[in-house]
Formats: sequence, C-alpha cells, structure tokens
Amino acid sequence: GDALAFTPGEEGGKNIITKDKFKNFVLSLEWKISEGGNSGIFWGVYEDEKFPEAYQTGPEIQVLDNERHPDAQVGDGLHTAGALYDMVKPSEDVTKPAGEWNECVIEIDHNRNMGSVTLNGTQIVTFAVNGEKWDYMVANSKFADWEGFGMYPEGHIGLQDHSDKVWYRNIKIRELAD
Repeated sequence: GDALAFTPGEEGGKNIITKDKFKNFVLSLEWKISEGGNSGIFWGVYEDEKFPEAYQTGPEIQVLDNERHPDAQVGDGLHTAGALYDMVKPSEDVTKPAGEWNECVIEIDHNRNMGSVTLNGTQIVTFAVNGEKWDYMVANSKFADWEGFGMYPEGHIGLQDHSDKVWYRNIKIRELAD
C-alpha cells in the first residue's frame, strides 16, 4: 500500500503538517522507523513567525528505534517510543523493532481532559491535556520556560522530520465533538 516515506534531505527539518486544525480528535496511523531512527507526531501546532518549528508549540508523541537510539537510554523512559515526549513515559514497551510497522492511536479530548496513546493494541500512556495537571507536567519538563509550548488546544497535527528515515501509512483523523 501507499506509505509516506521521509528521506532526509540536505537541509532537513521538513515537517509535514495538516492544513486543517484539530482540537478533539482520534489520530490513527502506522509508523515504521529506520535503524537508530527518531521521529515524532505533534498536535496543537501553532503557526507563527515567532514559532518557526512545530516542536516549539506542539507536544510530541515519540517515534523511535528503542533498541538503538540513545534517547531510549536517557530520561527514565520519557524519550522512548510512544512517550509523551519528556513528560509521560510508556507503562510498558510494546514497540516492534526497527523496520516493522507499529500501529499507533492518539486520542486528544479537551472535553474529558484526556489524552492517550495506544501502541500495537495496548494503551501505554494517558495524560491530562489542559488545566493544572497539564501545566504541572509542562513545568516539570524541558519545556517549562518555552513560550507557547502546549498553549494552543486547537492546532495542526504534524509528522516530524528528524533527519532519519521514517515511514507513515494508513493515516486517519476522526474529529470528536467540541
């Protein structure tokens, strides 16, 4: 079937982001990472000259080769595949190895103040998406002093080009009622 493949270019950093903005949604996709590779899935991305990079405003669900990428070894699991990057680590590692497809479902629901990540059929991460609990998580992460980070409930969804080869396919977004 058709898959989106990122092949790193000379200049790098060419994220793909949606035209539309989403607030409450279920995103399902499959991802496959190259050996030693790193990518990610953003939401709540706010486009502004002030914030040229998606990661400046958009929280990230990590896409990673846990076996080979050094990020998997640091931060007590906060940077492993499926993690809410630098904020919530997966409850268990259900990741398939580099070169194999992983099914990922990300749900963001501001009405219930609930976000979740399901990887290969197992829910591995849940988190608040706004309010005190969200603010507390951000304050205890590397994003604590980042102006704009996680501040936009409605925003674009993005796939990160981290200069490593990565594939995405069967990308579906279902909007939930606002």
